[in-house]
Amino acid sequence: MYVLSAKLIFYIPHANSLKDKRQISRSLIEKTRKRYNVAIAEINTQDIHRILSLGIAVISGDMTHAQQSLDEVIRFMEMNEEAELREIEEF
Repeated sequence: MYVLSAKLIFYIPHANSLKDKRQISRSLIEKTRKRYNVAIAEINTQDIHRILSLGIAVISGDMTHAQQSLDEVIRFMEMNEEAELREIEEF
C-alpha cells in the first residue's frame, strides 16, 4: 500500500469574508472528491479569508498509480478559476 499526500495553498483575491471563502472551498473540495475519490480537507488557514490550504491524500496498491492520481488532482486544481494555486508541498 502506498500513501501520497500534498498540501496545496491557494489565494482567493475576491473573498471578502470567511463566507466567501467557504463557498469556494466547499465547491472545490466536492468537485475534487467526486471526480477523483481522494481524501481532501481544509487545513491550517481556516480563519484567513483569502488563503485556502487543502490537504490531499491518495492511497493505492501501486506507487505509479498513486503518483499519477495525485498529479491529476493537482492539475485539476490548478485549472480552478476561483482560486489561484500558489504553493504545492508533496510528502
